[in-house]
Amino acid sequence: MPQRTCIACRRVDQKRSFVRFVRDAEGDVHVDSSGKAPGRGASVCASIACFETAVTKNRLAPALRASLPEEVVERLRREFEDVLRTRGASAPGTGW
Repeated sequence: MPQRTCIACRRVDQKRSFVRFVRDAEGDVHVDSSGKAPGRGASVCASIACFETAVTKNRLAPALRASLPEEVVERLRREFEDVLRTRGASAPGTGW
């Protein structure tokens, strides 16, 4: 199984235990729920705490080589939370 590193906490684990963000060819950033979308990607633990760390410590934007205005961050937060609900993550950091 491929390994990934969380850009927030630097934990290394199997790819499926992370949520992937991707900047596509048009420059749009979104959550890649399939984990296979083409574009520049960044992995974050399936934990809202790691998402918040990635945003507040300015790690997500540089990892994606993208500008992330506040409205984009809010949309990404909603998408991230939706993915966590879909995966059924019962507690922060548990993955799926």
